Amino acid sequence: MFKSNIPEGPMDKKWEEYKGHVKLVNPANKRSLEIIIIGTGLAGASAAASLGELGYKVKAFCFQDSPRRAHSIAAQGGINAAKNYQNDGDSVFRLFYDTVKGGDYRSREANVHRLAEVSASIIDQCVAQGVPFAREYGGLLSNRSFGGTQVQRTFYAAGQTGQQLLIGAYQALERQVALGNVEMYARHEMLEIVMVDGKARGIIARNLITGGLERHFGHAVLLCSGGYGNVFYLSTNAMGSNVTAAWKAHKRGAYFGNPCFTQIHPTCIPVTGDHQSKLTLMSESLRNDGRIWVPKQKNDPRKANEIPQEERDYYLERRYPAFGNLVPRDVASRAAKERCDAGYGVGTSKQAVYLDFASAIERYGKIECRKHGIDNPSAEDVRKLGMDVVKEKYGNLFDMYAKITGEDPYTTPMRIYPAVHYTMGGLWVDYELMTSVPGLYALGEANFSDHGANRLGASALMQGLADGYFVIPYTIGNYLAGEIRTAPIPTSHPAFETAEQEVAARLQKLKTINGTQSPESFHKRLGKIMWDKCGMARNEAGLKEAIEEIRALKAEFWRDLRVTGEINELNPELDKAGRVADFIELGELMCMDALQRRESCGGHFREEMQTEDGEAKRDDDNFSFVAAWEYKGDSSWELHKEKLDFEVVHPTQRSYK
Repeated sequence: MFKSNIPEGPMDKKWEEYKGHVKLVNPANKRSLEIIIIGTGLAGASAAASLGELGYKVKAFCFQDSPRRAHSIAAQGGINAAKNYQNDGDSVFRLFYDTVKGGDYRSREANVHRLAEVSASIIDQCVAQGVPFAREYGGLLSNRSFGGTQVQRTFYAAGQTGQQLLIGAYQALERQVALGNVEMYARHEMLEIVMVDGKARGIIARNLITGGLERHFGHAVLLCSGGYGNVFYLSTNAMGSNVTAAWKAHKRGAYFGNPCFTQIHPTCIPVTGDHQSKLTLMSESLRNDGRIWVPKQKNDPRKANEIPQEERDYYLERRYPAFGNLVPRDVASRAAKERCDAGYGVGTSKQAVYLDFASAIERYGKIECRKHGIDNPSAEDVRKLGMDVVKEKYGNLFDMYAKITGEDPYTTPMRIYPAVHYTMGGLWVDYELMTSVPGLYALGEANFSDHGANRLGASALMQGLADGYFVIPYTIGNYLAGEIRTAPIPTSHPAFETAEQEVAARLQKLKTINGTQSPESFHKRLGKIMWDKCGMARNEAGLKEAIEEIRALKAEFWRDLRVTGEINELNPELDKAGRVADFIELGELMCMDALQRRESCGGHFREEMQTEDGEAKRDDDNFSFVAAWEYKGDSSWELHKEKLDFEVVHPTQRSYK
C-alpha cells in the first residue's frame, strides 16, 4: 500500500520536526548528484534555482523558447501569505483553516499546514529578489482580499503578479545557469520517463527545433509541468499547456490523484463563438471592488446602464451575505451558471453576468476628494478621482478587457462567465512530494496535494514557490542521501535505448496514420464532450455517455489523424498530436473518477448530490479519501484510496452565508 509519509506529532510541529531529523547530503556529495527538472514556471524555476544554489547538478527543460514564457506569467491577482500586515486577524492557522475549508475538506491537512507555515517566507524571498509588490502610502506591502476568506492576505503587483514573481524566479535561475550549476534546455519536450531498477533515472526529450530525440540521466526527476485544464480545449491556460509530462509518468507507474477535481474560474471573458481557441481570465482581484449582478427581469433587453439599482439582483450579496462577492470560486461559478440557466443571463449569448465597478469608483472618488480638500465635489470630480484609483489598482486588467471586447469597463460593466482555469488533481505525491515512483517528484500544479476539491484564489503562486523554494530542497535530500553511491548511469544503458525506441515508434505511428482530420479538430471535439458532461455540473448518465464517446473518439483518432510535416524537423502539428492523444486518455480517466465519486465537493458538482438550496452535498462517510489511480493498460485503471484524517479542521457543511 502506498504511504503518505506524514510525520508524527502535532500538526503545527510536523514540518519543524521533519526538517530537524531529515537526512542530509553534504556539499561535496551534492556536486556529484544530478537532478532533472521538467518545466520552468514558478515551481520549476524556483526548484532549479534553489537546488543549483545548494550545489546539485541540475538540468532544466521547458518546451517554450525561454523559461520566462512559462504559463505562470499569466497569473494576475496575487499570492497569499499569512503575514497579517492588515492586523485583521490573519495567522498561519487561519490560512491553513481557510485552505482546508475552501477545498471542501478533500486535501491532506499536513501538506496544507506546511504550505501556510512557509507562506510568509515566500514574500520575504520575493521582496529580496526585487519583486515590485504594491505598497501602502507608508511603504508597507499592500494586501487585498480573494475569495473564500475574510481577511486581506493577498500580496500583488498590479494585475501582473505572476509575471513579476516569475521574473524573480527566472533571475535566480539564470544566476545558477551563469554559474554553471544549472544547464538549461529550452524548446525541449519530455516524452518519456526512463526507469532503471524501479527508480526514475532519466528522461527521453525531443528537441522541438530539430525533431531529434535526446537521452538525459538524473538521479531524480522533478515534474513541474503545470496543470491539465486544456483537456477542455477552451480554458484560461496558454495553448501550449498540456498533460504530457505527467501522463507519461502516470503510464510508468505514478498514481494520478483526484483527476476530476477541476476549478472553474467565475471571472472570465465569455465565449464569443466557435472560432476561439482559448479564453481570457479577468483576475479574481476584481471581485474586491466589483459587484456581480444580473437583471431581476428575465431576458432583459436593456443595456446595463439603463437598468436602475432597484431592478438589479446582486445575487452573491443576497445569497451569501457573510462573504458576498468574495465567496470561493466554485460557489461563485455555480451561482452564475444557475442565474444564466434560469434566464437572467446578459449579453448576446445570455451566458454572462455583470461585474460592475460604478460603486467602487464613487466610493474611492469621495475618499480622494476628502484627501484633496474638495468640499461639495461635483459628480464629475468624484468620478474622475475614483477612476484614477481604480486605474492604479486594476488598470492593466481594464485595458486588456477593453482591447478584447471593444467596451470601456470604466463606464460599462464588464460581462463575465465561468471557465476552466486550474486543476486541483494531478500526480499523487506523499508529504515529501515524491510520486509513487521512487525518485520521481511532482511540484506545483502538477501534483494534487494542497487544494482539495477547490483552490482558493491566489494560492497557486503560493504553492508553486513553496514547493520549489522551501519544500523540495529538504525533502529531496532525504532520498538522495541514499543515492550518493549511485554512479551516473550512461545513456547507452538498455533502459534508455528501449525508452527512446518506444518514443520513436509512437511518433512514427502518429505521423503515418495518414488520415483526414487534424489534431486540433480532435482536441475541440474532446473539449466539448468534457465541458458538456464533466464540466461545471456532472451526472451519472452524462459521465457514462462521456466515457463511451471518448473511447470512440480515441479509436477514431488513431484511425483518421493527419499530421503534416516530418518527424525530424520543427513540427508543431506533431507536437500537438502527441499532446491530444494524452488528453484523450486523461479525459477518459477524469470521467471515470467523477463517476465513482458519488458526492458533490468543491469544483466536483454531481447534480444528484446537492442540498435543497443547490449547494454541494459531500458524503464524508464514503468519500473522505484521495482517489489515486494506477494505470493498468488501455482504458484500464485500478483505484487506490488514501484515507483523509482530519485532526484539526473537522469537516462541516461549508457555509459562506
